[in-house]
Amino acid sequence: MNWLILFFAGLLEVVWAVGLKYTDGFTKPIASFITLLAMMGSFYLLSLAMRSLPLGTAYAVWVGIGTVGAAIAGIVLFQESVSVVKMLSLLLVVLGIIGLRLSA
Repeated sequence: MNWLILFFAGLLEVVWAVGLKYTDGFTKPIASFITLLAMMGSFYLLSLAMRSLPLGTAYAVWVGIGTVGAAIAGIVLFQESVSVVKMLSLLLVVLGIIGLRLSA
């Protein structure tokens, strides 16, 4: 169950990372509110998952999900560049997340 909670914490991290782009320096109230809400939810879920998961593992997986998700969102939503090196690097992060999950 804690892995599922951690997964959703990572997804909320993606939401707030993307939300930061839309806040325009926290000058847009609705985007800012959604972003701050996603931040609080993400941190809260991370704290719940850390009740039973090791700190290093939980934090690395949370950041990894956020990293991969934000990179993909940047490509899809903001037409950021795509390269073989970028995609292979993201694949390595995903493999790291899987490795941490399997080692737990």
